[in-house]
Amino acid sequence: MRIIDYFDNGAKYYPTQTAFVDLDQGNAETSYAEAHAATHRIAAAIRGKGYAKGAHIGILAPNSTIAFLALLGLFRAEGVWLPINPRNPVPVNADLLSRFDGELLLFHSAYAAEAEQVMAAAPNLREAVCIDAEGTGRPSLAQWSKGCAETHDIGPEGADDLFAIFPTGGTTGKSKGVMITHRNIETLFSNFYAHFHYYDNTRHLVVAPMTHTAGIVGAMHFARGGTNVIMGKASPQGVADAIEQHRITHLFLPPTVLYMTLALPDIRKRDFSSLQHFLVGAAPTSLEKLKEAISVFGPVMTEAFGQSEAPAAITAKAPWDYRDASGNIIESRLQGIGRACVHNQVAILDDDGKEVVIGEAGEICVRGALVTPGYYKDSAATAEARRFGWHHTGDVGVMDRDGFITIVDRKKDMIITGGFNVYPNELEQVLMTHPAVQDCAVIGVPDEKWGEAIKAVVQLKPGKSANAEELTLLVKTQLGGVKAPKSVDFMESLPRSPVGKVLKAELRKPYWENRSRSVA
Repeated sequence: MRIIDYFDNGAKYYPTQTAFVDLDQGNAETSYAEAHAATHRIAAAIRGKGYAKGAHIGILAPNSTIAFLALLGLFRAEGVWLPINPRNPVPVNADLLSRFDGELLLFHSAYAAEAEQVMAAAPNLREAVCIDAEGTGRPSLAQWSKGCAETHDIGPEGADDLFAIFPTGGTTGKSKGVMITHRNIETLFSNFYAHFHYYDNTRHLVVAPMTHTAGIVGAMHFARGGTNVIMGKASPQGVADAIEQHRITHLFLPPTVLYMTLALPDIRKRDFSSLQHFLVGAAPTSLEKLKEAISVFGPVMTEAFGQSEAPAAITAKAPWDYRDASGNIIESRLQGIGRACVHNQVAILDDDGKEVVIGEAGEICVRGALVTPGYYKDSAATAEARRFGWHHTGDVGVMDRDGFITIVDRKKDMIITGGFNVYPNELEQVLMTHPAVQDCAVIGVPDEKWGEAIKAVVQLKPGKSANAEELTLLVKTQLGGVKAPKSVDFMESLPRSPVGKVLKAELRKPYWENRSRSVA
């Protein structure tokens, strides 16, 4: 099954149900029948203009109904999606479209200027088309599709045909291109359908960028005629309002947005009774914040662990996974990332590719139909990630006897201080228990005595205060002196990637650059 096949099933059996609600367009609604016809016209135009099956097509647009329709039209045309996050700098998007052999750019008028810059920097792009308006200097979709057919019959499924090329995080260099097939996405969907159960009469809030998990997760609601409520301009206040006003049943947020939403002064006065699954992912989540979220939103907090190479569903944790028979929270499970999804093999391996004993730390590795066939035009990187016949996630974790996994940290983020291995996530979990801390990051900085010294970088809640001494003592009391920060910095906001991950490389950079200059 391809995403367009799931959508077509929704259109066939639920034609009058609402497929999309666009909050930035006055809550404009689009039915499945209307959306179905629009995707046919877009696909017919793409193929009619000479873009063959397998053409690499980028979409530069905010979260919106028209962007989702363009994406579905791309899928119906059997193109390969190049997800272009509008929050990225223009040179980054131009580089991605160049290296991933983009042929066509579909853009929203809100990004007309950026589209021109991308076209100038990526000469391999043949055309740019505005999907929502005229007057941008480029043809509108309506103009471009004149004379083309109104429908396009999609060919038979090729399970191993490319669906998309996803960029990796790229926080330490240029992003690699992760090739994703229809089989990979079908496995993702199958894992979620098996683990989370509730996909009838759903209303899903699309608030994180559609180019990331939110778009793919939203597509899972098509099969049973679910509605995607789309936010183009997201805010914590807007998220809370949308859940109440549109009776949202499902949504996905990165931890940082969850934290900001929890900090709303009236958050406990809201009605969140419609929620069935509040999915948090893309980065480790604070145990204390998860506990707070359960008390605010109810027993609906849900997590999934994945990455571009094995999207969104390596492991999963539903609300019933972290409660015992009496309904009490099992903290060790709440803190973890759940168990392997049913269509995966997941193991904790040492550096020699051997499975570690239960309870010991090692790298989380996965194999199965969820895993990418490899990196686009990068066989060396593919081979490196596939050592010992497993895909290596780069995350260090511990598995218990029931198969539940807890992430210790990113392998590359481990700090070696005075000969001891320290995993920053352990310290971050403790720091997040302080009532004044909204978010934090722990990094290693160069130190003549220790090799690396532990530094905590802390973002406080608005109007709250804390000092370095009390935060250091908090960690020392719970984890001991070796793991206590040697220094604490405070920032108004931590640097983040376009999808909300804290950029630890950016935090480390000035310290290690200064060291290099002093050595030179």
